[in-house]
Amino acid sequence: MAFKPARTSKGQAGPERETPAAAPVTSPGPVPAPALPDGSPAVTGWLLRGKDGRLTAYAPAAGGVLRWTETRPGGPEWSGPELVAPAAGLDPRLTIAQGADGYVHLVALRRTTTPAGETRTDVVHAIQYQSGRPVKDWYPLGTPYRDQDKAAAVGHPAAVVDSADNLWVFLRNAGGGLCARGQLSSGKWGNWKDLKGSGSYGTVCASTADEGLIEVLAPARRGVMRWRRSPGANEFEQVPDLKLQVADGSVSARHTGEGRITFFWRESEDGEVRAFREDLPAAALGGASNGPVAVLRTPVDGHDCTLMAQRGPDGRPALAAYPTEAESAGAVWASTGEVCAGVPALAIDAEGRVVLAAFGTDGRLRVTRQKTTEPGLALEPWTAV
Repeated sequence: MAFKPARTSKGQAGPERETPAAAPVTSPGPVPAPALPDGSPAVTGWLLRGKDGRLTAYAPAAGGVLRWTETRPGGPEWSGPELVAPAAGLDPRLTIAQGADGYVHLVALRRTTTPAGETRTDVVHAIQYQSGRPVKDWYPLGTPYRDQDKAAAVGHPAAVVDSADNLWVFLRNAGGGLCARGQLSSGKWGNWKDLKGSGSYGTVCASTADEGLIEVLAPARRGVMRWRRSPGANEFEQVPDLKLQVADGSVSARHTGEGRITFFWRESEDGEVRAFREDLPAAALGGASNGPVAVLRTPVDGHDCTLMAQRGPDGRPALAAYPTEAESAGAVWASTGEVCAGVPALAIDAEGRVVLAAFGTDGRLRVTRQKTTEPGLALEPWTAV
């Protein structure tokens, strides 16, 4: 299943002309940093819909997090960027998670200097309860270590919200294993739990499905380590490794069926996207490039489809779709828009349209939406916010 990019005035597919949606903010405040200096994304899953139907985009920036919010459900106008959750010493990477209650959880690492002159590392958490409303101050979760040398060696946190609206934070520890800390819906935090394992070196990916199922993947020298909390269970268990090598930072996931999570990654050899579900061989889906893909499951023309978006080899957003859990149908990738920074994001707006968003190399947010006048995934011209 392919999509139709917007057309230029001459009727040819190509880089779309942008339509300004709102006057950009010209204050000399912080600028978004959706990518790290090496080009890898600093944030994924950064476009979310609130309980009121409005979409919000987030990006890390010097001193905090930048936020753009639709002024009404379905757009097209946006407010922002505005600096929310300010703090000194934040790591340039940001993790975002959202539950069924609509709350948006921001998780990051923060490094501060103690009065004694030592560097302290903490996982920190901030929460937004409603679209456009203030974000609560960062709350320190510490790390599994009192020894700050070990604390400094932890990896970037992953986070998910389970079916009971409990937030879970996962952290590659100093020994290359996995630790987790959970927050109950009451707001109380449990202690850090050692989930064991060793040899992990890369970015952790976590996802949720029905009735409390959580799955976590972490690349390791011997393959891919995995953990699972089954529906109805209270504890996580480590399950057999996958005997393959994935490109670090390329793993993403989506709930694709009852009690099932599909993981997407790139194997180190060819950079193509692959999809994996428990007990099935990984299926190739083309799209050779680097970095993770954004994944969205939604009906298209009445068919349950999985959409994938990436920063393609030409630097532009690229989109592909296929029938959900039918990877054998293949996926055709097509580029759209202009060169972007970081990884694009996908969401469904209040009118049920697929929304594809990306940050330009100039730091401006750009958005395109599914046309309602044509079947399939025909897209409107890109809008610069």
